[in-house]
Amino acid sequence: MADLHLPEPGTAPAFTDVWLPDDLRAVVLVLHGGAERTDRPVDGRSLSWRRARALGRTLARRVGADGIGVAVLRYRVKGWNAGAGALPSPVPDARWALDELAQEHDVPVVIVGHSMGARTAVAVADHPAVQGVVALAPWLPADEPVDPLTGKRLRAAHGRRDRITSARATRRFVERAATVADADFTDMGMVGHYLLTQVPLWNAFTVASVRELVLTDA
Repeated sequence: MADLHLPEPGTAPAFTDVWLPDDLRAVVLVLHGGAERTDRPVDGRSLSWRRARALGRTLARRVGADGIGVAVLRYRVKGWNAGAGALPSPVPDARWALDELAQEHDVPVVIVGHSMGARTAVAVADHPAVQGVVALAPWLPADEPVDPLTGKRLRAAHGRRDRITSARATRRFVERAATVADADFTDMGMVGHYLLTQVPLWNAFTVASVRELVLTDA
């Protein structure tokens, strides 16, 4: 993992964990969840960010031999904070991360996002570096645009015990996205939102999806 010098929480987005194999062929950008509205900074107590770090470590162990690197992003603040024409808070942070990865490494990027992180991933999927999105228990309202996914690939997974975001909404979003993208929905069974139960199942889905999007032709 790279030796990182991080800005203070709330002042700037940052890569908090980066694993890059020598034979780099692609990078996974991991985006954590958050809340609908808050300006609180993402600090070390953030459970969403800590879960993203754990997932990033698992991915790095399992896909590094395939030449796939992993980078975990920390947003400036925890909230989505959209409304009245305002750009959602994590979207410019994710675009900054994609620009940085494209400038430094010039390889395809697969975005893995959980909850709000998956919504953010969809919003920035139109970045030229993005090859696809892996959306875990995503927050995708009925009016969420699918256009950023045009020509990309989406692999979404949701559990039926999720009471925070909606598996039905995710399925409907994937159906709409399939009109512009290669999109697929996976039912994770009777699991909830926070990726804390059936962890091996979530990890296996994520690893398999990343490998598919990187190692197979569209």
